[in-house]
Amino acid sequence: MPNALSTATEPATRPISGQIITFALVGVVNTATYYGLYLLFLRYLPYLAAHVLAFLLSMIGSFFLNARFTYRTRPTWRKFLLFPLTNATNFVITTVGVYVIVDVLHVGSHFAPLLASATAIPVTFVVSRWVMLPRPDAVRG
Repeated sequence: MPNALSTATEPATRPISGQIITFALVGVVNTATYYGLYLLFLRYLPYLAAHVLAFLLSMIGSFFLNARFTYRTRPTWRKFLLFPLTNATNFVITTVGVYVIVDVLHVGSHFAPLLASATAIPVTFVVSRWVMLPRPDAVRG
């Protein structure tokens, strides 16, 4: 029985247009998951702690959804361990954005993550695609 993080060869991937559409749909699910967790944790934690914890948990879900549906690739330990790098820029942009929106602009903490995350989406797609798909030179052998 193969484990969830296999090291087997990659199945065929989908065209980039399909990847972009599916990435967006996974992003909607991931954002809803993140936001629900953020609001839950916000009841018990300061807003930045709630943001960080919700972000980390939703990133794990995002990895598996993107592996399966966006890139049609097997999740491996290597990809799983590299996947947080795909969200590093997203994390920095959203965290700085949440801080600016809440502490500088005084807009409020409930909608700050949604506003801040919109600017990070294109960068996250490019970097996640780089991590999740094999390099052409690696495929040629």
